[in-house]
Amino acid sequence: MTGGGSVNLQPGWILHRRPFRDTSEIHDVFTRDFGRIGVVSRGSRRAKRRLPLEPFVPLLLSWRGRGDLFTLTGAETRGPAPRPPGGRLMSLFYVNELILRLVSRLDPHPGLFAHYGRTLAALAGAEAEAPTLRYFERDLLDELGLGLSLDASADDGAPIDPEGRYDYVLEHGPRAVDAGRQGALVLDGRTLLALQDGVLETPRDLEGARRLTRAALAQYLGDRPIRTRQVLQSMRSRARR
Repeated sequence: MTGGGSVNLQPGWILHRRPFRDTSEIHDVFTRDFGRIGVVSRGSRRAKRRLPLEPFVPLLLSWRGRGDLFTLTGAETRGPAPRPPGGRLMSLFYVNELILRLVSRLDPHPGLFAHYGRTLAALAGAEAEAPTLRYFERDLLDELGLGLSLDASADDGAPIDPEGRYDYVLEHGPRAVDAGRQGALVLDGRTLLALQDGVLETPRDLEGARRLTRAALAQYLGDRPIRTRQVLQSMRSRARR
């Protein structure tokens, strides 16, 4: 899809915005049918032309133009915005940053669009924060064709034994190892299955899943670190002083 011509009332979310010229803004937008696009909202910084162009507000967006930067022609809300507890706001921006870094422009991912909406709702609700982020990371990798193998051994295809230990080799999969084996990506079988089934509950499983999804993402993020992760670590460091 090109997103060109004229598009009306497309479900979308604002991922990021930045000033453009004197009164306008450029928005990175994640849409259901066109994927990630860039739009210019002309005059949106004027007090008399305030549009609901904020991150985490569910929107219906209209635009026109061709190329890879379009002109926004309309925006309206399509429902109430999730209201996460203040401490979870950085997690929402972390999710946005992953999409900005890993999803190409004009590459539709309706499945990921649905995952994104559910993740925002979960982070704004009563769902636990850490497992919600791990499930989004898992689903993001899967939607991009980079999914983790979590239910079978890479060596012989045998089902993962919840009582077993596995050394996860990136871009290959889990390999059974001795119970005493240690390593950055040596994980319990039950951790792999809990991540696959969306039932991460114990601290051990959550920590193992975090190591695995972050190592997998790091392959595709390059050398530039995740900014929201750095900010969150800095905030936590200051809070401990």
